[in-house]
Amino acid sequence: MPTRPPDPTVDIDGRAIRLTNLDKVLYPSTGTTKAEVIDYYMKVAPAILPLLRDRPVTRKRWPNGVGAKPFFEKNLPAGTPQWVPRVTLHHSGERSGRGARDLDYPLVDDVATLVWLAQGGALELHVPQWRIDRESGLPTEPDQLVIDLDPGQPAGLDECCQVAVVVRSLLSAHGLESRAVTSGSKGMQMYAQLPPTSDQGRQVLARAGGPAEFVHAAAQALESEMPDLVVSQMARGLRPGRVFIDWSQNNPAKTTIVPWSLRGLEVPTAAVPVPWEAVEKGGLTQKTLAEALSSR
Repeated sequence: MPTRPPDPTVDIDGRAIRLTNLDKVLYPSTGTTKAEVIDYYMKVAPAILPLLRDRPVTRKRWPNGVGAKPFFEKNLPAGTPQWVPRVTLHHSGERSGRGARDLDYPLVDDVATLVWLAQGGALELHVPQWRIDRESGLPTEPDQLVIDLDPGQPAGLDECCQVAVVVRSLLSAHGLESRAVTSGSKGMQMYAQLPPTSDQGRQVLARAGGPAEFVHAAAQALESEMPDLVVSQMARGLRPGRVFIDWSQNNPAKTTIVPWSLRGLEVPTAAVPVPWEAVEKGGLTQKTLAEALSSR
């Protein structure tokens, strides 16, 4: 019988990474293999790395493909190469009920770390809205806010676009310029860069109580103005036909899919930034892996 060729070890910027089972199909419906997933992340590295830098990364892994059960991973597993940058964060355990513990998160600074994550089946990369101070190892103040637009069927991306245009105007009135991202799943995210903590622009957020409270108040105001289209409450029974503005993603303990990350759905899609002209026009669809690559 023919022998199976040995798994290759590649050198990426001086880091040796052993790539295994490159022909394993991770998306059965399209036949997309691990090799194609790794290739995708290498090609989008210039776009995704600045968004990941200094943010602790939570991974959603499908090592056996999207037909198998995934798992979220915060702590770096045993056997992680020493060259993978990391930060240790303390978790009080109040939310999880697991007790206090310290977890080592990867900091994805380079292509090598990105490829190492993809090699382990980490299809989705999730990050908080704050970064780590590399000198102290402590979280900084949030540097961006995110508004997650989650449509309840039969609402979809068109309804999200309608809401996004209104939210953009609201943010602009407070001096916050936003960008839109189709989530790769059902809805959209909007991001706004926050001014430095010393900037007067932060006063609006401070008066509201912080980014989450600011977005919550905005969602409530829009729900009052557009009750047939917008809902600000989390109860799923209120969402059908409307767009839920998920303000809670700005909670410091929460994470959001990073733009350009793949999604672990039946078909390989990705979270992709879209220009406002396309949002205003409507008719958007979620981008597949191939479409994401062509839109860079």
